[in-house]
Amino acid sequence: MTTRTTYWLEHAWLDTNVEPGVTVEVADGRITAVRTEVPVPPPGAEVLRGLTLPGLANAHSHAFHRALRGTVQVGSGTFWTWRELMYSVADKLTPDTYHALARAVYAEMALAGVACVGEFHYVHHAPGGTRYTDPNAMGEALIAAAADAGIRITLLDTAYLSSGISTRRGGEPPDTHQLRFSDGSAQAWAERCSVLKERDHARIGAAIHSVRAVPAEQLATVAGWAEERRAPLHVHLSEQTAENDACLAVHGVTPTRLLADHGVLGPRTTGVHNTHLTDEDIALLGGSRTGTCMCPTTERDLADGIGPAVALQRAGSPLSLGSDSHAVIDLLEEARAMELNERLRTRTRGHWTAAALLRAASADGHAALGWDDAGTIETGMLADLTTIALDSVRTAGPVPRLGAEAAVFAATAADVRHTVVAGRHVVRDGAHTLVPDVPTALADAIDALRA
Repeated sequence: MTTRTTYWLEHAWLDTNVEPGVTVEVADGRITAVRTEVPVPPPGAEVLRGLTLPGLANAHSHAFHRALRGTVQVGSGTFWTWRELMYSVADKLTPDTYHALARAVYAEMALAGVACVGEFHYVHHAPGGTRYTDPNAMGEALIAAAADAGIRITLLDTAYLSSGISTRRGGEPPDTHQLRFSDGSAQAWAERCSVLKERDHARIGAAIHSVRAVPAEQLATVAGWAEERRAPLHVHLSEQTAENDACLAVHGVTPTRLLADHGVLGPRTTGVHNTHLTDEDIALLGGSRTGTCMCPTTERDLADGIGPAVALQRAGSPLSLGSDSHAVIDLLEEARAMELNERLRTRTRGHWTAAALLRAASADGHAALGWDDAGTIETGMLADLTTIALDSVRTAGPVPRLGAEAAVFAATAADVRHTVVAGRHVVRDGAHTLVPDVPTALADAIDALRA
């Protein structure tokens, strides 16, 4: 039986401009018609007041990092000291506690207007590396959590095999914390994640954690798995200068060149962070159409640095956005931060238009996750809608035709009023329809990891 719904959008961003009075007709989760110049809601239409954007895509997430919020902001330190605290949380995860936490985190994302998440998943096994009876129990927990929270997921099942780059074949062995991340070899990783099945709300992709964590001689196995399935492939790339230094010392090339030499780069690949790059690295990424996922709120929280996003995009690398460690979950802030970081770095303004930043947060993010049929309000696309209030203390004042600018440069996740995912009204008037009390769900799930 076909399910039909008509949404009336008070104002809608249609990729290039803001239009008043737009109807979106939906059947079985897809847009069947978009009509402009509809000044009043048709009878029976669901009314979305404010500015409606395509549903947002969070292209890089580690759901369990949400448990670190606040804790890792105490005192000082580096990425490497932060990592030890992260390991302490990872050590305590079970399939049940991970499901509870991810369900709450994904519900928080829905409240922030996110319709789809790319989960960079590497906590595969029990502590010590023992496999669960279902070797994909942790990944299945994440897939179920996304369904329970009403959003889509691309599970980027991650190969994480070594603790560092070395001259020894196979890299340095995993440390105690990392044993539960490792399958032992890329071939064993491929055999395990090949069992994962896609669903209506879930697609399966691959990830190389980093050149630190996957030995050079095994990179091609992961890349080949993704290529055979035409699946998205993501990789943490040059987030830290220490990674570059180690790669140069052992292999004589940068991490980007190493990935290129082993067939990892390409239009279905996304480098996450891409922070400390040479001019040759930028040319390799852009020339191969490898994407770049910037995560500005995490990159600034960890003092990682500001990546060359403008140069990467000019070279041909599409940009997407992610909340990564979830210091905050706010794709509007990620978009704003990318522009404002560049302003601070260059002391000039206006590197991207509001429309370009919104595309990074929507259509280009969905494409990076393998959902080319999402991210725009057009006939045939998945019916994902995110509505931003234009009458909050942050957004009141600008004329509606400047709604895109108001959304990017003033609004926050707190201004999201509605989130529709594949035609389903997941957030209505700022309240989640499937997880009644998201703050309590978050608090309870995080508290369980402290026991």
